[in-house]
Amino acid sequence: MPKDWNGNNSTNVVTNGFANLSNHEREVNDYYATDPIAVKKLLEFGIPFTNVWENAVGGWHLADVLDENNLLSKASDIINRRPDYIEKNEKTIQTEVIDFLEYNNSESWNGDIITNPPYKYAKEWALKSIDAVTQGHHVALFLPIRYLEGKARRNELFDQFPPKFVFVSSSRIKAAMNGKFDEMKGSAVTYTWMIWQKGYNGPTILKWFN
Repeated sequence: MPKDWNGNNSTNVVTNGFANLSNHEREVNDYYATDPIAVKKLLEFGIPFTNVWENAVGGWHLADVLDENNLLSKASDIINRRPDYIEKNEKTIQTEVIDFLEYNNSESWNGDIITNPPYKYAKEWALKSIDAVTQGHHVALFLPIRYLEGKARRNELFDQFPPKFVFVSSSRIKAAMNGKFDEMKGSAVTYTWMIWQKGYNGPTILKWFN
C-alpha cells in the first residue's frame, strides 16, 4: 500500500502542540532539514560510529558533517533533492533514490545509521533501521522529545529495543521545511538524539547537550 508521506496538514510545531506558531501545511514528502549543529553535537559524545548510512539524506545537511569526519559511506532518500550537488562539491558518494521503508533488508548494513527520519514514520523507521544494521552497530535518530511518549511506541519499539542513549538538546535546534532555515524565526520544539545499539538490552542512559 502506498505510504502517505504528507503526514497531516500541520507543520511540525502544530503536531508538537504549538498551533499558534504555524499557518502552513507540512512539506509533501515530510522533508524537514536539520541544522548541522545537531550532528556535530552528537559526534562530541564520542560514540564510535563507523561506516554510516544517512538514509533520509535530504539536502545533505547532516551528511556533509558525517562526510567531513570520514564517517559517511552511503546516502539515500525517497527523492534526490540535490542532483547537481555531487559534481559541484566533488562528492564521491551519490544520493541513492531509495524508499527506505520498502527497502529489502536481506543484506544487513555492516555499519551505523544516522538520520533525521520522516516523523510520521519514526517508529517504523527505527524498527526498520535496527533490523537493517548488524549486531553491535548503532542507529541514531534525531526526533522531538515527545516521541518518547505513546503506548504504541513503548510496546512496539522501546520495550523491545530500549535505546542505549537519549541525548536531550538544551537549545532549540531548527528543523526547517525544505531546508529554508532563513525563513524560520526560531524553533518551538525540543529535540533529542535517540541512539540504539543492536543487541543492547540494558537501561537507557539520559544525557543533555547545549
